[in-house]
Amino acid sequence: MTAPNVPNSPQTIAITLVVPPSATGAVSPASLTFTQSPGGAQPAAQAVALSSSSGNLTFTAGAGALLAAITYGIQPYGGHSTGWTNPAVLSGLGAGVLLLVTFCVAETKIAEPMFRLGLFRIRAFAAGNLAALLIAVARGGMQFMLIIWLQGIWLPLRGYAYEDTPLWAGIFMLPLTIGFLLGGPTAGYLSDRFGARLFSTTGLLLVAAAFVGLLTLPVDFPYPAFAALLLLSGLGQGMFSAPNTSAIMGSVPPEQRGVASGMRSTFQNSGTALSIGVFFSLMITGLATSLPAALDSGLRAQGVSADAASQVAHLPPVSTLFATFLGENPIGKLLGPHHVLDTLPAHNVAALTGSRFFPELVSGPFHDGLLTVFTLATAMALVGALASALRGRHQRVEQPKGNQ
Repeated sequence: MTAPNVPNSPQTIAITLVVPPSATGAVSPASLTFTQSPGGAQPAAQAVALSSSSGNLTFTAGAGALLAAITYGIQPYGGHSTGWTNPAVLSGLGAGVLLLVTFCVAETKIAEPMFRLGLFRIRAFAAGNLAALLIAVARGGMQFMLIIWLQGIWLPLRGYAYEDTPLWAGIFMLPLTIGFLLGGPTAGYLSDRFGARLFSTTGLLLVAAAFVGLLTLPVDFPYPAFAALLLLSGLGQGMFSAPNTSAIMGSVPPEQRGVASGMRSTFQNSGTALSIGVFFSLMITGLATSLPAALDSGLRAQGVSADAASQVAHLPPVSTLFATFLGENPIGKLLGPHHVLDTLPAHNVAALTGSRFFPELVSGPFHDGLLTVFTLATAMALVGALASALRGRHQRVEQPKGNQ
């Protein structure tokens, strides 16, 4: 920035810092204001105190309370498969929302706010951030579900040892990354010439189409079809990401692009964190309705006593999901504390701890959960595409020549 060339006149310089992602996954901008006098630059203490202290405290506390509540919300509580009825979780959600509302109100009273809420009056900025938030939630949920799908069912059915499934799940998901690498730079280059709305909206429609395709796959799918859908989803995400970011940043005045970048990153990273709670809760709820009966009958068929089978079958489904996610044999993890395997014949132990028993047992309940998860993800992608299409043909705000 430049100031009029008046001798001995003080100059005000606004600096926006973008804080890197923290453990909560949220990125927040912080603003500092310095006043330069003839004797040198001195911090404007009041602006720093207001913007940094009140903004950082309410935002960090609110976001932290929300994310902690979501984390404990997917854990069992009081006989329920999830913890959304836990008073501590409900209190955390309420406190988090209240603190974030307080943060938004406080930001309107500050000269140099962390969040410039007035930027949401710009349609391209508001629509772009809404679309980015929705696709971040859908993308994060998709990645977690696909990893569990591969590690818990598809790879073991093909003879992969459970401890090797995390590595191979990453390898078999490479088409998603390849699609993003192809779509992102290409769409970014073309959007500079033809506008962001076409590419961003089309990208989200491709993502929605990929979710619909995943809905139609059987649990034991043919890999070429799965890889093609991952490639399509990656292409769509790449087509959306670069043009959408460019449109958001180009829609705001140049002197506010630092704050705008921090706000965009906050929405994107918060969406990824939210996706874990949203999609895990949906999957756990779906498994809780059908997995216990399937697990109980399957264990009894292999000689497990009725009492032990009933106890294992009614364990929270979240333990089964995380055992799969960590590359452990879920049945061995569930039966180990009860010492059931020590009392069974060798052929029953081999069947229970083999690579096919758990995948074949859980395929039906897991597929029911996938239908719910991917249906919601499809809806999010479509709403994001609608928001992207309604962003308008906003012209890039250029910096005045006098300030360059």
